[in-house]
Amino acid sequence: MQVQKLIEETLSTSFTITHLDVANESHMHSVPANSETHFKVVLASPDFNGIRKVARHQQVYKALDEAIKKGVHALALHIYTEDEWREKAGDSPTSPNCMGGGQ
Repeated sequence: MQVQKLIEETLSTSFTITHLDVANESHMHSVPANSETHFKVVLASPDFNGIRKVARHQQVYKALDEAIKKGVHALALHIYTEDEWREKAGDSPTSPNCMGGGQ
């Protein structure tokens, strides 16, 4: 199974989803073509109501343990409650390009 698909399916079954976007950003980094090592996850869920941001990240990392073991090097996590997502009007931060390293 593709790592991106694994991430999407795992999060969809682990949380009540208001919004989910998983983007493979590996092409923005110094990795071989067609890599699945760097991902941006934008997740909004009512499950995060009343939960500190650090605890939200911990929950997502725990859920994605299998994907991380399959070689995920980096996860840019943008995790929101439904209300936070609505306030942002569906806008999440843009990831920067890789600043170093070579193949």
